[in-house]
Formats: sequence, structure tokens, C-alpha cells
Amino acid sequence: MPLTSLWRDATRTFATATPVDDTQVAQPIDRTAVPRHIAFIMDGNGRWARQRGQPRLFGHRAGTQNLRRVLETCGKLGVEVVTIYAFSTENWGRPQDEVTGLFQILSEAIGREAPALHERGVQIRHLGSLDGIPDRLSSRITDAVRLTAANTNLILNVAFNYGSRAEIVGAVRKLVAAGLTAEQIDEASISANLYTAGLPDPDLIVRTAGEFRLSNFLLWQAAYAEYYSTPTCWPDFDEAELERAVATFAARHRKYGGVDDQDG
Repeated sequence: MPLTSLWRDATRTFATATPVDDTQVAQPIDRTAVPRHIAFIMDGNGRWARQRGQPRLFGHRAGTQNLRRVLETCGKLGVEVVTIYAFSTENWGRPQDEVTGLFQILSEAIGREAPALHERGVQIRHLGSLDGIPDRLSSRITDAVRLTAANTNLILNVAFNYGSRAEIVGAVRKLVAAGLTAEQIDEASISANLYTAGLPDPDLIVRTAGEFRLSNFLLWQAAYAEYYSTPTCWPDFDEAELERAVATFAARHRKYGGVDDQDG
């Protein structure tokens, strides 16, 4: 068998992990098995644009427009918390015109979508730092967080200018600055000083475009998350794709490091 075919088959197997056929996906999802918290690594915008002969920013714009569809589906399924990886601290290394254009697209998207999300009862939270972010975009993020702060239907965490290692280092520094001794610093105290303090850890992390890396995303919080990788690029990640990911999650047996009768 050609190497490309072997890779394609391996990718398909890893993406579903626990095989789920089309008849399973088409059936109603057991709401008791729906993850409380889904985190998305929204990859493939540039690749999606290139396949259509368009510049990368065309893909980023399509990716931001797709977010509404994903959030609506999450709401229908009963997901309580959604976290999206919008811009990592490593993304500063991209070409300056792409970074500038991406900031412009994000600013427009927040201005357009925040009022609509507010009407739907979505609470927007920012994970990350606003250091170095253009004033207009920084203000729109701050305003969106303030506008939606009292909403309770769904929580949307926007990981923007975010890096998980920096987040963990920052949490430990807060504890040291507060005067805690080494013996007093434990998992609970670190968790309480992360950006996600008070929220459930992600149950499911979805990465699009066939990649398998965490890319410095929620490293602490993802300790017992299930992973799902799909070759579908983010702009094409639709309701059926999300339901397939959730169905795969529901088919898995989570043991959190323990054993049970199913192990034989």
C-alpha cells in the first residue's frame, strides 16, 4: 500500500479514536453524555483559503464567521462552556501584515457578534493578555466582556494572546507574591489562579485540519480531556462535524487513571 494511503488511513483512525459510523452520528445524541466544556483549536483557515486560490486572511474571515454556527450547535446540544483558541502568543511570529489583518478581522467580528451573543445570553470571557494589542481591539474585547458579564446561558472563553505555559507561570508567581510557602502551593491553589478559575476543565478538545498538537493550549486544564482531531478545516467545521465529535466523545469510557469492570 502506498505511504500516502497508509497515512490517510492512520489519520482517519486517530481522528475518530473510537470508531463511530454514520448511522450512529445520525441518531440523537445522549444529552447526558454531552461534554460540559468543549475547547476548539481552530486550525486550517489559511489552508482552506489557499485551496480556493485566496489569501490567508480570506480564510481567517471565514473562520470567524463560522464561530456563530458552532456556538449555536453547542447551545442546542447543551454544552455549558466553549473555549476557542483565537490567537496564541506564538502567533506574533507570523508575517506582520497577517497579524495586522487578523486583528482587524477580530475587531470587526467582536463588534458585530458581541451584541448578538449578548441577546442569546452568552457570557464572553478573555483568556490571555492584552499587552501589545492595538487599543481599538483591546477596547472591544474589554467592552464585550463587560457587556455580557451577567449572562448565564453559555460561557465563551476567547483565548487571545494566550499561552498556557505563561498562564501557569503567572499563576505560580501570584501565589509566591501572596506569600504562600512551597508547601502551601498545590494543584487547587494553582487552578484557582489560572484564567479559567471557577470553570470546569475541558472534557473534549477538538482540533481541526488534521493536526494533533496541543500547541501550548490549556496544558494544565486538559490533563484528563478527551481529544478529537478531524481533517476538516475550521471554516467547514459545521453542525454535522460537531455532532460527530460529540458522538465520538460519548462512545469513549473515561476512567481518569482508574480501572473498572470494563477492563475485564
